[in-house]
Amino acid sequence: MSINELQDEVIAEFSDFDDWMDRYQLLIDLGNEQEPLDEKYKTEQNLIEGCQSRVWLQADDVDGKIVFKAESDALIVKGIIALLIKVLSGHTADEILKADLYFIDKIGLKEHLSPTRSNGLLSMVKQIRMYALAFKAKEGR
Repeated sequence: MSINELQDEVIAEFSDFDDWMDRYQLLIDLGNEQEPLDEKYKTEQNLIEGCQSRVWLQADDVDGKIVFKAESDALIVKGIIALLIKVLSGHTADEILKADLYFIDKIGLKEHLSPTRSNGLLSMVKQIRMYALAFKAKEGR
């Protein structure tokens, strides 16, 4: 599936719920469904700066596609990173760099997060794009 198809799937999933308490529960469930990150990846280098909670993000090149794994010590944040991974993992660096992440606004995520969580979300997206840039630079050699 393309990044946009995955975003549309997330939007559809969230549109089933009108109440933000239910949407937060969906986020928590998504986070809990995610495979725990191997302890060896919980390093300072993988910590995302700018997040109030601790979030570790690991990126690997698997046959030219970037596969992300992550974990957080906060339930909602774990759900947010799980959403980003659901949409962006398994795509090429170019696809990730060109992606317009419209699903974040469409599901109303930004306006329902505290300012610190909102900044954290932006930091997560920025870090994912930084990994994509790094992989793209490696490919260009």
